[in-house]
Amino acid sequence: MPPKKKFSKQQIVDAAFDIARTEGIDNITIRKVAEKLGSSIAPIYVNFKDVDELIEEVVNKIFAVSQQLLQQENSGRPFRDIGVASIRFAKHYSVLFKDLVMNQNKFIKKLEQGSNSDIIELMKQDADLKGFTDEELQEILLKMKIFQTGLSIMVANELLPDEFNEEKMIEILESTANDVIAAAHLNKKED
Repeated sequence: MPPKKKFSKQQIVDAAFDIARTEGIDNITIRKVAEKLGSSIAPIYVNFKDVDELIEEVVNKIFAVSQQLLQQENSGRPFRDIGVASIRFAKHYSVLFKDLVMNQNKFIKKLEQGSNSDIIELMKQDADLKGFTDEELQEILLKMKIFQTGLSIMVANELLPDEFNEEKMIEILESTANDVIAAAHLNKKED
């Protein structure tokens, strides 16, 4: 009898992530992960008590991937970088983006826990956003999230014209951010 294959926890998470990336989070099953690894289900149950625990690790990996995309951007304008990272996530991980943003699920709440306060802290580093209170930054963030989510949905669903490349997406994202920030400065002066 040949020895049983052993897989690390990370290898199992990576296999489950690949399934989620192509088929969606809801399609992760212990059996599918085992098939992807060329194994029985036993090694998976050695590392995870059930599929929910495995999915939680996959969601953590998705969050890490999104953070990595954000860290790759370093324009000196954190507010811009957040939007660009989101567009790139929607483009390269469209199935995951749709799962997390377009379908009602418990995963997005987990990803967003604490992320708004982290984003506000990043926004405070942006020279264009100096002088705004946390509440004002929250409002600016909400307005940009609404726009950026719509743009990212169009990216993930390939709804933009063919000539609308990543450079053009970034250009319209920056233009909208500038408009939102300019309007916020005007509103602040009027108060």
